[in-house]
Amino acid sequence: MSRQEFGERFQQRFADPAFERERQALARLEQIAWEAFQDGRKAPITVKAGEGFSDPGYDLSREWRDLHLRLKEAQAQWADRATPSRLLVINASPRNDGSCPGEMSKTWRLTQIARRAGESEGLNVQVLDLSRLTSDYDRHIHPCKGCVSTAMPLCHWPCSCYPNHASGQTNDWMAEIYEQWVRAHGVLLLTPVHWYQAPSPLKLMMDRLVCADGGNPDPTSTQGKKAQLARELELRGWDYPKHLAGRVYGLVVHGDVAGIDGTRRALSDWLDWMGLVDAGFGARLDRYIGYFEPYATSHDALDDDAAVQEEVRQAALAVARAVPLLRDGLLRQSDEKLLRPRPK
Repeated sequence: MSRQEFGERFQQRFADPAFERERQALARLEQIAWEAFQDGRKAPITVKAGEGFSDPGYDLSREWRDLHLRLKEAQAQWADRATPSRLLVINASPRNDGSCPGEMSKTWRLTQIARRAGESEGLNVQVLDLSRLTSDYDRHIHPCKGCVSTAMPLCHWPCSCYPNHASGQTNDWMAEIYEQWVRAHGVLLLTPVHWYQAPSPLKLMMDRLVCADGGNPDPTSTQGKKAQLARELELRGWDYPKHLAGRVYGLVVHGDVAGIDGTRRALSDWLDWMGLVDAGFGARLDRYIGYFEPYATSHDALDDDAAVQEEVRQAALAVARAVPLLRDGLLRQSDEKLLRPRPK
């Protein structure tokens, strides 16, 4: 990128005429940002890795190290039987009343039904509202860079690709989202269908959760992102640790014309692959709301469809009731102790 193009991109943030009186200050900040970009100062603040890492003297990103410690604490609390059972309910629609439509989505309304059902079973329910990507200031889920396609140990748990301060890739929401997933004993995902597929906020989160399925918790073993070291580690034998295994899950997929069954199957396969345990047939729901009816009356169609509202409530109840069974060791998968002949 040329210096001129960098400057133009940097200044786009400050197109509001209200910034005019600070142009000289912004020019100085722009030069600092350019130098950081040129030098590749991805993680300008580091700490020594310390005990528990293969290279204790390695300089780790302080932000990554802090998140690593939070996830270790969250996993310990998740495993502690004295910890209250937690249900993570995820609204995967990008629509909300603070973005362009100025209207809550049907998925959000179904999320509230699920939340109340989980609370009625005594679970600590947390809602992850992915629509905040479209309405919050400077909130991001940056895209996965596909490190795992080079070698699995190059994909760190949690993801170490972000934040990248040199490239201005900051405010990555996944740092919080990883912690929410780790703390959860059950997960209920509610999503609409966009063009036969999962909507973009959901797919961004899914891709960035790849590090939970086989990711390397020790970035010092690859000296950061040294591809050859990662290849050597994988070829010596990698156990592909499943960092989110043992959570219960349910799914609610809705649409208006097509795509619900394929999306539900794809999401089920993804969660199964990561080692989560489905809460039963009733917790894997795909339904049409207002089939081939106008978008303008879709909320009315949801109001009139008492059956789908009850099905969503029951899907949430299925997950909520499966959580204590799993924690007590009463909900088991018949293949859980079988060795995979081809782990990946």
